[in-house]
Amino acid sequence: MPNLVRMSLDSPEETRPFEGDTGQLQLVNVDKGAVGRATFLPGWRWSEHVKPIAKTESCQASHMGYFVSGRMKVVMDDGEEMEYSAGDFGIMAPGHDAWVVGDEPCVVIDWQGFADYAKR
Repeated sequence: MPNLVRMSLDSPEETRPFEGDTGQLQLVNVDKGAVGRATFLPGWRWSEHVKPIAKTESCQASHMGYFVSGRMKVVMDDGEEMEYSAGDFGIMAPGHDAWVVGDEPCVVIDWQGFADYAKR
């Protein structure tokens, strides 16, 4: 493996659109796994726009990411909830729903939970 690697999410290796034209996930793959940038447009909700792809009752991905812009509400299956916004670092265990809050797209960089996210 080289000592220096440069990849760009502006030229992703893979792009996965969400249902209803509500955003997309752009991925690059490194030795440690996939790194992704998701753009969730206003109106996006996991249970409406990814659940039909995932075919699970709630999101079963474990996320560790940084919120670049926008806001997102996450509600765990047990009722715990939190809102994240630009500048936040977040960790989300499997078993949650999430949606964009407000009129601004929510952009998240995730280096843990996007390898199989919205994969058809």
